[in-house]
Amino acid sequence: MSMGMSKIVKTVSSVVFPFIVIYGLYIIAHGHLTPGGGFQGGAVVASGCAMLLVAHGSIWTIGKIREKQLSILESTGAVAFILLALLGLVFGTVFFKNFLVGNKFLFGEIPGYLSRVANFNTGGVLPLMNFAVGLKVIAGLFAIVLVMAYATSTFKKGEMEDGKR
Repeated sequence: MSMGMSKIVKTVSSVVFPFIVIYGLYIIAHGHLTPGGGFQGGAVVASGCAMLLVAHGSIWTIGKIREKQLSILESTGAVAFILLALLGLVFGTVFFKNFLVGNKFLFGEIPGYLSRVANFNTGGVLPLMNFAVGLKVIAGLFAIVLVMAYATSTFKKGEMEDGKR
């Protein structure tokens, strides 16, 4: 797993990767209107990252993405989610209050409860919470896959040096 796949697999995965990321971000952004959301879209993006890991190998991937960067990204998602929940207390006096619905605060005129309008800007803070969850899921899932791949590649390398293979 440390050396990667053929040049064709590396090229195709590098070309397809941006489309997977865009699709995952689309699922995150429209999670309040369609089936999906932060977890589902984050899992799609993390699987695209895992595809690059398999194609290029764990050593190359660890050279590009550090575990500390993933930890910072995951913490940013968690803190953003908590801050959005606390903003409900500040603006709406209820924890997790969707305080942007019916206001002209951030997304312009947002239809109130039981409105049949299904525009992108009808979710209030829900799309922002989906993005926070998406960041946490992308970083968390990819960190797990990255550590497992690196541990497997170093285990195989140790096996080959011992002559057990």
